[in-house]
Amino acid sequence: MLQAKGIGFWRSRYELTADGQPLATWRSRLWRTGGPLDLAGRRYEVGGNLWGTRYTMTDESGVLVASADRVGRKRWTVMAGGRSYQFQRASMWRSEERLITNEQTAGTVRRTSVWRGDAVADLPDLPLPVQVFVLVVVLTMWDAQAANAG
Repeated sequence: MLQAKGIGFWRSRYELTADGQPLATWRSRLWRTGGPLDLAGRRYEVGGNLWGTRYTMTDESGVLVASADRVGRKRWTVMAGGRSYQFQRASMWRSEERLITNEQTAGTVRRTSVWRGDAVADLPDLPLPVQVFVLVVVLTMWDAQAANAG
C-alpha cells in the first residue's frame, strides 16, 4: 500500500512511502500541472494538460510509461504497458477513486486527511511506477479541485 503525506503548508508536496518505507517525494509545479519524480533511482516526469484532464509519465529518456485520460470525470482511464486500467469516482461527496476490474472494485485511492491532504493507494495488481503515477494524478486532481473551491 502506498501512502502520501502532505508536507509543508501548500498542498503541492508529498512524501510517498510503500508499506512504511520511504519511496519518493512528489512536488507538483505551482503554475503548471505535473512535476519531476524520483522513484527507485529513476527519474520520471509527470505532465498534464492545461485543464488537468490528461496526464502522462515519461522516464528520463522521454519514453512514455503511463498516461491518464478524462481525469476528473466519473470514469477515467490509465494506459500503461499495453494495458488499460479503468477508474471510477466513488461518490461526489467522498475523496475516493476506485480501480474497476470485471465490474468489481479491485483497488482504491482515498484521502485519509483533508487538512494535510494525506492519502493512501491500494492498487495491488498495478506495477509500482503505475501505482505512483495514479496516486500523484489523483493528488494533483484533488489539490486543483480544492484550490478552485477556495
